[in-house]
Amino acid sequence: MGKKMKKEAEPQPKNVFEPLPIESKSVATVVLMLQSPEEEVLVKALDAIYKFAEKGDDNKSSLMALGAVEPLTCLLTHDNKTVYRNALMALGIMVSDSKSAQKWLCVLVQIFHHDGLEPLIRLLSSPDPDVKKNSVECIYNLVQEVSSRVTVHKLNGIPPLMELLYSEFPIIQQFALNTLESVSKDKETRTAFREQQGLHRLLEFISNKEFIDLHMEALKVLSNCLEDSESQQLFQESGGLEKLLQFLTTNTPSTHDIQATAVKAISMAAQDNGIKPIVQLLKSEGNEVKEVAAEALSSLTNENQLNAYAVYEAEGDKLLVQLLQNGSSSAVVHAATVLNSMASQEVLRLSIISHGAMEALLQPLSSTEKLKLTSITQLLASLACDAEGRAAFRNAGGLPRLVDLLTSKDTEIRRNACWAVSVCACDEPTATEMCKLGALDILQKINCSLSRKNKFSEIALQRLLDSNLSIKYSLTGRLFPTDIITDGFYDPGQTKDGHQVPDLEDLAKQVINQQRAVIAVKGTRSTETVTDPAEKDQQDIRPESHASPVMSSKGSVKTSGKSKGKGFQEDEKQKYEDECKLKQEAEVEKPWTLPYDAQLNKLIKESFNSILSLDDEVEMYTTLAKLVCDAMGGPVDVEKQHDFLWELHLSELKVEMKSNVIPIGKIKKGTYYHRALLFKVLADRIGLSCSLVRGHYNRAWNEVRLLSTSSTTGATVLQTYIIDLMHKPATLMKCGTPAAGQYQTI
Repeated sequence: MGKKMKKEAEPQPKNVFEPLPIESKSVATVVLMLQSPEEEVLVKALDAIYKFAEKGDDNKSSLMALGAVEPLTCLLTHDNKTVYRNALMALGIMVSDSKSAQKWLCVLVQIFHHDGLEPLIRLLSSPDPDVKKNSVECIYNLVQEVSSRVTVHKLNGIPPLMELLYSEFPIIQQFALNTLESVSKDKETRTAFREQQGLHRLLEFISNKEFIDLHMEALKVLSNCLEDSESQQLFQESGGLEKLLQFLTTNTPSTHDIQATAVKAISMAAQDNGIKPIVQLLKSEGNEVKEVAAEALSSLTNENQLNAYAVYEAEGDKLLVQLLQNGSSSAVVHAATVLNSMASQEVLRLSIISHGAMEALLQPLSSTEKLKLTSITQLLASLACDAEGRAAFRNAGGLPRLVDLLTSKDTEIRRNACWAVSVCACDEPTATEMCKLGALDILQKINCSLSRKNKFSEIALQRLLDSNLSIKYSLTGRLFPTDIITDGFYDPGQTKDGHQVPDLEDLAKQVINQQRAVIAVKGTRSTETVTDPAEKDQQDIRPESHASPVMSSKGSVKTSGKSKGKGFQEDEKQKYEDECKLKQEAEVEKPWTLPYDAQLNKLIKESFNSILSLDDEVEMYTTLAKLVCDAMGGPVDVEKQHDFLWELHLSELKVEMKSNVIPIGKIKKGTYYHRALLFKVLADRIGLSCSLVRGHYNRAWNEVRLLSTSSTTGATVLQTYIIDLMHKPATLMKCGTPAAGQYQTI
């Protein structure tokens, strides 16, 4: 086989240049080559620019400075497929992944000003997937700048973007959705989107399980579109809300973020009149469905009282209360949030309580989950703002669990618990119960700690004391003019820090002892109270005739009178036994109550009659002081106080009352602290303002504030006085003077 000979090259025409190599190390030269009419030159120049820009932001900046954006934009309309495709790739790399927002924005602005958006939108319909991908990516980057969003709509870019939703390439679908999310922030664009059946197509897209990885992006677009009331109405009228709810109930979202985005879309769609279908979802069997519905309602009722009322009208409060007891942790949190929003309206709050909300709080209050506990304690504080709510919670047995939360190591839980305690402590029965459970001691310890103390703990402690003046006076030794003493108040004396103030009923049941008498206040007769022992004896049930029967050791009945027959004896025996049984049952079932103080009631009436008719404020105080002094033994000479046997008198009252608890009206020989307490009691009843302060060694006094003329400036000022109730009744002594000091100390 012969050796092949090399084929000779054909000779070039004499009038044609030989091919020039297109190679250059100068960026400026390559940019100039973008204006060449030769397609081969353009393709190679575009490829070089793409590779150069790909190396970093500095190269992109160099290209932009050399004016590469304008020729690149012009080449988007080139007839040669390879040219406009490479131009598109070069522009795409220049507007993506820039670390400098300013440089990136400059590129976008240049593309926009050189009318680059219009050819990009046309290229969205290209049959070439790469062209579509690069075009939509460029558009996505461009619409991050606000003015470009409006231009997309004006250039009729919405339809081709929606067509890309059905691309077989997920990356194209994702860029299309991301672009639609940006442009749908513009109101006019949303209108165009709605008019072109965009809502319907989005709902179809979301319902397609094949696109589950892109549901998040689609839901974001939908949420934006539903910001307009017109879109909301159209979506509801076309059944969109029901379809979206059905989608969420039949397709469990793969991530919490998708679920949250879906809930946001539902919330937008359900504005004004879409609450009822969401409420109905609370009846579903699936926990996931209930959770989604509760989360949607939580979003809808946040700072929206109209929607909160709509939930009530749809009877959602009952379902939400049930969810508190048997829902998942997230569902409980969302349900509590909705109920908390509703509770600010009285009608709604009462309805929530009537459905057993306070009982429903008990289980989540025992949780160890922070989020659940914080939401539940917030709800408790909202529901316990009236007496009915507090009574319901107290009767449900919730107070021990609430008090336990005060000891939580978590700052937020402890703070919320303090706030709930402060709300519950607004009435005396609840405050007293919490004090028995140790809330007072816990709060005192919290407020002594610099790290655990907070405003809520201070408020809670103050509320507990303000709602239980007996404990407040025993612990702090002071009652202010705003502390109004009512029936049930008692003074057991000063209690040391760290010790618990004894309960009045427990004190009353103690055997008479040598300790200081407990002074009690009850000047109003209860309708069910039998007060006087003699009166009570008169009401004892006795047989109408014959002597009282006496039970023999064998249980038979003997009478001292003559028998009128066996039948009569049996009838009388049965009658007596029945009466005794009823009496014993009544005594067992009847709770202990503080006995009525008739003498105090008399003093109250006398105060009304003698003082309220006076016009001068000073005269009102001095008249009351004289009344108190006279009621408790009259003036006592300072030098002869040892002859005023008040201690013996109180011991005699203890024996008479068979109790350590003495009604204040019965005291006829009272010293400083008896008189000061009586003055405060009477002043509070008739509307005079005064304080009660406990000193040492059985001293106590009242402080009153009266208008006085300053001796130095002549101005009228409020001056605090101590009023004498012991030695020179009705004498007013300025606080801080020697006379006042002598009255306050031994």
